[in-house]
Amino acid sequence: MRLFVAQSQGSADRALLVIHGGPDWDHSYLREPLDRLAGRHRLILPDLRGCGRSTRSLGDGQYTPDAATGDLAVLLDALGVADADVLGFSYGGLLAQRLALAAPHRVRRLIVASSSVLPVPPGAFEGWAERDRRTAAAQRIWSDPALSGPELTRSAAIAQAPADLWRQDAMAGYLARLQRIRFSAEWLRPWRAGTLPSAHHDDAAPRLAALGLPILLLHGGRDMTFPATLAQQAAALIPSAQVVLLQDAGHMAHIDQPGQWITAVSSFLAEPAACDR
Repeated sequence: MRLFVAQSQGSADRALLVIHGGPDWDHSYLREPLDRLAGRHRLILPDLRGCGRSTRSLGDGQYTPDAATGDLAVLLDALGVADADVLGFSYGGLLAQRLALAAPHRVRRLIVASSSVLPVPPGAFEGWAERDRRTAAAQRIWSDPALSGPELTRSAAIAQAPADLWRQDAMAGYLARLQRIRFSAEWLRPWRAGTLPSAHHDDAAPRLAALGLPILLLHGGRDMTFPATLAQQAAALIPSAQVVLLQDAGHMAHIDQPGQWITAVSSFLAEPAACDR
């Protein structure tokens, strides 16, 4: 089991572990604007197992949230990083929470970006006609029997772009970014078979609250995957959490509003960690 890892220079005590989403994507779509932190922070951007340039062709039962979280803890050991700030994006935000709950001594601060501590309730987007319009093409792709494997994952990501990105004037750059991703379909198999365990912890909010870990819930106000209201609800349950809600930003808030997004990340990382207080 090998993980491909992109890194910037920096000391271990300034490490920022970045966990991509998808899954079946790779880390590359998150490089910008996070690269603006290089030099001040040691950026660690792995491809999850089965993704990008990391090991593929594992058995379906080896693609689980717990296995991926375990990989990340071992990765920190291999890099000589005792604890790190952790940013998880979308599905990676769920894995980041699991890492904090399984090994709280390894996480200094937690950023849950375009993700959710709370589960998405049924009917959360009911009546949002704009979302229905923007997601229609992706729904057709997922039901196309002629597509499979990485071709399906890539096609779905491209078709989902109008829903993931709120600012359509940023679309050309986003589509170019998608073309550089090494898509896989390893996690897709157990997901379609119904054997992929949920990455959500049912009791994540009270358990994170008990840790007292500094948490940033960074979200786009127009997110069509995880409702923005869930970030506000989670913050009300977790005293150590704060919300930064970016208006005119969708699921890919770091692309819709890169300046505001990276400023929020940088400002949060400048605050004292729990172990520093």
